[in-house]
Amino acid sequence: MRTPAFWFAERGALAQTLRPAGFLYGACAARTMARAGARMTAPVITIGNFVMGGAGKTPAAIALARLLIARGEAPVFLSRGYGGATIAPARVADQSAAQVGDEPILLARVAPTFVGRDRAAVAALAIESARPSVLLLDDGLQSRRIEPDVALAIVDGETGVGNGLCIPAGPLRAPLAAQLRHVDAAIVVGAGSAGERFGDDARRAKIPVFHARIDPDEPALKFRGRKVVAFAGIARPEKFFATLDGLGAAMVDRRAFADHNRYRPKDIAELQASARAKNAALVTTEKDFVRLPEFAQSRPAPEAVPIRLTFEAALEAFVLQRLADKRRRPAT
Repeated sequence: MRTPAFWFAERGALAQTLRPAGFLYGACAARTMARAGARMTAPVITIGNFVMGGAGKTPAAIALARLLIARGEAPVFLSRGYGGATIAPARVADQSAAQVGDEPILLARVAPTFVGRDRAAVAALAIESARPSVLLLDDGLQSRRIEPDVALAIVDGETGVGNGLCIPAGPLRAPLAAQLRHVDAAIVVGAGSAGERFGDDARRAKIPVFHARIDPDEPALKFRGRKVVAFAGIARPEKFFATLDGLGAAMVDRRAFADHNRYRPKDIAELQASARAKNAALVTTEKDFVRLPEFAQSRPAPEAVPIRLTFEAALEAFVLQRLADKRRRPAT
């Protein structure tokens, strides 16, 4: 689906009309979040979103794994594998995005990654086969199938929590107050007044707020000053286009697709024709790139624009301290 624009605007007539449905959705989600999840033998860090849609969760999970690896930890990712067909617990190896989802393929480049619909069963397989020192649960904040030892919520600085209403009236997966009760810290990615307003609300709720930024990774610098035809099928394609603008690429065409879009031959052919006509490179996000079918490799072949998320130093100290506290407590 495409993220509705009215979710991130003033509460207009459509949002108000859908508000009762959002109240019911939010109440059910809050009840689910109130349940205690299963405890794992390894510490669990959950990286989630308050809202439906992209906030930078996958880059944040990757950055956190790299941080832990640099500290001598052996992290393992757990994912439901959204968009993939895999149901039973499995380790990500040579599967396609259609089998395991796009995000797990990116995660598996950094640390062992396990997917499956039953998060607790996935965790059990990961612990048995990979012997992790810490489990990184991708997008498990609302499921509560696994009890986190550290729960981190990622917030987009530009959009914050939108209009503050629950799906379908707004982007929230549950009422914000209910979600904040289950979060140890929030990470605002990028600048923006919406992120600042969220930060004020979180601090009033006694939730620590940290900051991070997303930048093009060094290999992406080759697109600086080059003509590009850009396309993206993520929650907010405009974020990718803004990244290219900031990089200094000359966008001569841009195409936005639905989140997790499965590209058809017609889509790719049109994009390649545009790139040839404009003598431009054809570029997309890393998440889109892993979803591209083999026929997309004809000329000009699409290229991924890698990005990297950087945390402020205080977050590293916070996470490491929480892990140390967990390990000092007797096992239950």
